[in-house]
Amino acid sequence: MEQSAWSEISALVAAAPYPVEVLRADPQRAEACLTALDITTSSWLGAVVANSGGLLIDHGWLRVLGGGHDGLPDVAAEIVPKTGRLVVALDVMGGRFAWSQAEPGVRPTVHYFGPEDLAWQDLELGYGDWLEAMLTGAMTQFYEGLRWPGWETEVANVALDQGLSAWPPPWTGEGKVLSAVSRKPIQLAELVSAHQHAARRLGFL
Repeated sequence: MEQSAWSEISALVAAAPYPVEVLRADPQRAEACLTALDITTSSWLGAVVANSGGLLIDHGWLRVLGGGHDGLPDVAAEIVPKTGRLVVALDVMGGRFAWSQAEPGVRPTVHYFGPEDLAWQDLELGYGDWLEAMLTGAMTQFYEGLRWPGWETEVANVALDQGLSAWPPPWTGEGKVLSAVSRKPIQLAELVSAHQHAARRLGFL
């Protein structure tokens, strides 16, 4: 019988330097997601899908997608059509992490599309290495430019299906200092769509 990778992941969750909440898994929904993705729990992605509805990391700033939860889609629902790109996490500012195979025969890596530059960046990490980094403290430096004093309390009060819309937006010169902008919760899907629209309009995609 194959060994689940969940024991490794749960150990990192327990030792994380910031709060991590494991959302309850729905066994039937998780099984359907595993089948759709054609993966097993021996992989880190499969283990997250089977054992959680998702992971909320660092006061809910990062929502790692799992088997799905009220307000949070499952990983299979976030396959980007015609791209082979699998969205594996969303952040409160409308950023997305996607596991993507850049070209045939090359190991898939996690890419990030953020609101500050509106372009996909290859993080050059496989899913397991990326998740380990997020659980062991990398988020603090990764998001340094997108945070403001007191963000923890503000973000913790944002619903699972919401993100924080900033005005002026982070990709503008006026929006670079997040402590000085106007912020409000909106539907996360709407926020992600707004970033996509802006990227196309500005010629980044």
